[in-house]
Amino acid sequence: MKTTLFRAVAVFFILLVATSVMMDVFKTEFGTVDFFERHGPFFLIFISFFPRLTLIFSSVATGGVFWWLGFIFCPRILVATLATVTYFHSNPILVTISWVIALGGETAEKMGLARKNKFVFRTFTNRPVSPSYQEHKPLYNKGDAIEAEFRKE
Repeated sequence: MKTTLFRAVAVFFILLVATSVMMDVFKTEFGTVDFFERHGPFFLIFISFFPRLTLIFSSVATGGVFWWLGFIFCPRILVATLATVTYFHSNPILVTISWVIALGGETAEKMGLARKNKFVFRTFTNRPVSPSYQEHKPLYNKGDAIEAEFRKE
């Protein structure tokens, strides 16, 4: 719990410094619109759990090549970037939460795809098995035991 809170605070300060540098050095203008004037709590839930569907079927602005690359490869980071540009002045805590969800969600998704998780099932029979019995044997009998194991390789 403490590490998650520490990471959230660290992301907030990184965002604060990055947006300050972008405003002072690069003269970037961020939006001042309040999030809850344009969207509701259901939008937050759907954009967190279903970012691609929500981006396609909502009133979120679409863009050029980088928008579509973000949409295809890392939609949560695209959502957090759009939230930063549009709502950082009015809702900095909400933007920080979007970045925590984006970084955590993308990492978990990519790690889940990279792992080779599999279930291994084995069946043990308590009686000797003759070749003629195997042909007419039911799938499982009362004396059989099934063992399941989950392996990460």
